[in-house]
Amino acid sequence: MRVGIDFGTTHTVVAAVDRGNYPVASFEGIDAWPSVIAANDAGELRFGLDAAALRREPGWAVLRSFKRLLGDAGPRTTVELSGRSYRLADLFVRFLAQLKSDLQERSNVDLSLGERIQAAISVPANASSAQRFLTLDAFTQAGFDVVALLNEPSAAGFEYAHRYRSTITAKREYVLIYDLGGGTFDASLLKMTGRLNEVVTSEGIQRLGGDDFDEAILQLVRNRAKLRRLDAAARELLLEECAARKEAVGPNTRRFLVDLDAVGKPPFSCPIDDVYAVCAPLVDKTLAVLSRVLADAAGDEVDWSEVAGIYVVGGAGSFPLVARKLRTVLDEKFGEKRVKRSPHPFAATAIGLAVFLDKEAGFVLSDRLSRHFGVFREAHAGEDVSFDPIVSKGMQLPAEGQAPLVVTRRYRAAHNIGHFRFVECSRLRDGHPDGDLTPYEPVFFPFDPDLQDAADLGGRPVDRRDDGPDVEERYVVTPGGAVEVTLTTRPDRLTRTFRLTRHDLASA
Repeated sequence: MRVGIDFGTTHTVVAAVDRGNYPVASFEGIDAWPSVIAANDAGELRFGLDAAALRREPGWAVLRSFKRLLGDAGPRTTVELSGRSYRLADLFVRFLAQLKSDLQERSNVDLSLGERIQAAISVPANASSAQRFLTLDAFTQAGFDVVALLNEPSAAGFEYAHRYRSTITAKREYVLIYDLGGGTFDASLLKMTGRLNEVVTSEGIQRLGGDDFDEAILQLVRNRAKLRRLDAAARELLLEECAARKEAVGPNTRRFLVDLDAVGKPPFSCPIDDVYAVCAPLVDKTLAVLSRVLADAAGDEVDWSEVAGIYVVGGAGSFPLVARKLRTVLDEKFGEKRVKRSPHPFAATAIGLAVFLDKEAGFVLSDRLSRHFGVFREAHAGEDVSFDPIVSKGMQLPAEGQAPLVVTRRYRAAHNIGHFRFVECSRLRDGHPDGDLTPYEPVFFPFDPDLQDAADLGGRPVDRRDDGPDVEERYVVTPGGAVEVTLTTRPDRLTRTFRLTRHDLASA
């Protein structure tokens, strides 16, 4: 089974590949799986649907929007829940393992027992290398067969291409994706030529989304209703109420009503324009990002008469204020062209990921030769993750008959086993993967000579050590773009060569 999985700040959405269709998975009648973790002081943990059911139960603490924590997290980052400390990476793996279980047992997706789940997953366009690594690693550890990691707006571009391909013409090949979710905002300009979607430029804000709208509205209500002191439980209930009322706002809404029963007060009401006023600065920040995207594209000599329009995705993009302000941008840049909102804004990214996975649809994101190739490495004694670009985008590949391109790395091993996570990506920013990322099959290599005959290095614990051997990595890039790596330790000179391969979609 092939699925696209959009791990979101508020909800996680799954779309399946089904004979040219891309149905959104329903979990017990709900088309989204809550991105929530719950814990009690006894150390019990619940995830997703089960965690959401406990959000008002005494003795349970709920961790919402934990996706936002990944932006600054490393492998050892911890969070406190009900008086206990948990590694965020471990919680993330268990969260995704429960998602996998619920997908198999509590959803309408037809999965046979033991069937492999091949997944395309996504991250915000400006996610750090650490967040990309943690996301990729967590999905893999949870039992998903990850075949691609795309930027969220790039994935939404495939949903647009699938649904509105007729709007793309030889004269209008560009679409501007406006992706405002629960916790992040991204804008990407895509060029759509035939079945190829090429990212021209991307910008984003790591911490701006529907959560911030909810907080702004909460402060408005507290100030107007004179709710100066609220305990944590009352504040959480009021925040939920504000979020629910915000999501119910439509283009014709005139007044904003909030139930204050949770704090023992009569209902609060104000003109909807007051709500728009406190949220407007947040939308203005997204428009500033759009301006940077437009400026970058102008530097690439993009003619704005070639832009088909703006495509709005993400749950927070449904807020009427967004469309109102975007029309101002349209009037200035696009003349008669209109803002087009996805008919499934919450699911657009997941559907786009599923479209990307569908071999019959034939869509591709970019040519492999135009991408960076590198490896994630441990940094600061395991406190962080860095990215080492082995072969840079745009590097001249050897022609047929010429000697292959060779790149080497040398260092002292700090572990008993080398676990190499090779990836390719469409762009780098400050030395970190910033574009869409595709993982290769992982490589395991025994730095400890006592493990050289071990059959299952991937199942053995990785331990730090101070007396590791010297290691040489020798990468050979062939004229066709294939990459081989030869790993050699000294002085014992254990050598193994690996042909690096990506997941084969055809085997699903």
